[in-house]
Amino acid sequence: MTELQLIITIAMVVLGTMLTRFTPFLVFPAGKDTPKYVQYLGKALPGAALGMLVIYCFKDVDPLARAHGLPELIALAVIVGLHLWKRNMLLSIAAGTAAYMLLVTFVF
Repeated sequence: MTELQLIITIAMVVLGTMLTRFTPFLVFPAGKDTPKYVQYLGKALPGAALGMLVIYCFKDVDPLARAHGLPELIALAVIVGLHLWKRNMLLSIAAGTAAYMLLVTFVF
């Protein structure tokens, strides 16, 4: 990559970042009410995104394979249990990931 191409690439990344950061403030100014569909999306999308992540994580689990999906199910139980107990998303995800990696490495 030449120096000019590098400068253009950096400028385009900066421009894209600035546009995505400032556009919501221009489209939805502080004095106006937020449209109903945006409020609905704010309520519906987090659950939909998490559901999609769960499906993505379990899509390649083969119940006929040697471990029968047990590491994934145990890690899911750790995540759900910790989240219901502590209500801390980062702790739940970190502990579930660590549990999965330990199970895959040392048990299954």
